[in-house]
Amino acid sequence: MTKAMFLAAAVALATVAGADLGGSQPANAATKLKWAHVYETSEPYHSTALWAADEIKKRTDGRYEIDVFAASSLGNESAINQSLALGAVDLIYTGVTFAGRSYGPLSISSAPYMMRDYAHFQAYGKSKLFWDLAGGYDKATGNHILSLVYYGQRHVTAKKPILTPDDMKGMKLRVPDSPLYVMYPKTLGANAAPIAFAEVYLALAQGVVDGQENPLPTILAKKFYEPTPHISLTGHITESLVVVASRSLWSGLSDADQNIFSEVMQEAAATCSAQIRQKELDLVTGLAKLGATIHEVDRAPFMKVFESFYATEKLPWTAEQYAALQAIK
Repeated sequence: MTKAMFLAAAVALATVAGADLGGSQPANAATKLKWAHVYETSEPYHSTALWAADEIKKRTDGRYEIDVFAASSLGNESAINQSLALGAVDLIYTGVTFAGRSYGPLSISSAPYMMRDYAHFQAYGKSKLFWDLAGGYDKATGNHILSLVYYGQRHVTAKKPILTPDDMKGMKLRVPDSPLYVMYPKTLGANAAPIAFAEVYLALAQGVVDGQENPLPTILAKKFYEPTPHISLTGHITESLVVVASRSLWSGLSDADQNIFSEVMQEAAATCSAQIRQKELDLVTGLAKLGATIHEVDRAPFMKVFESFYATEKLPWTAEQYAALQAIK
């Protein structure tokens, strides 16, 4: 037997053996994907992500399997955004303000008093404006926004009620060190104090600042209602997240599978948003039972101040985008 004949026979035997022993990779093997986020497993963000992962597996007949990594197990928000850009993860939740670093106009929804109420937020998430802005982000990054998810409204806690814009004047308010958050107190005549989050409770207790602002779940978890027992429902910022697919994932999907991913992620977003909103409403009563004094706030005078501000300041979004957002019903 010649050397060539021997090699050919060996290849043939190996092929047969591989077939008999299942050594070859099945043509329809599932593509494994990673979804990373920074939220706890007890939160609706995670439970609805698990639902979405299961639903995508079902609707694609098992072609895609998504493992969801919670609680910053694959890194903080900055790290998972970098991983998305590198294709090391396939899907993430990220804050709209964070995504706005790549495409400024997308951050418009997280600016003070941009949203009238939860219904306005819901309508915005389905609007042409939102999807146009999402398209701008897609073009800037190469990644693809799949859905908008409600995160919650931010409210003020202080040693006194905050019922009118005048109540903010001269107040020292702790806010995160970010332009949209700093914008809120400055526009109302208060002093912004961007103290590190871990130091906020002590700063409130010692009177270093007069108040702080956060969503109700954070106010409860960090017990900010103890040193500052007046919770004024200012609802000054409506925060949201986007679910983003990596460039490599999105470009590799067929049109049919892109539709499946989009539909599932929007269904999951609607469910998650409703659960977060209900949790907020329940916390109003829950915090009152813990000794906090809850104040309903007429937001119209605050919104009027910001209307004037937005009409005169140079901001990441255009006047036309602002008008389009306010026109959404």
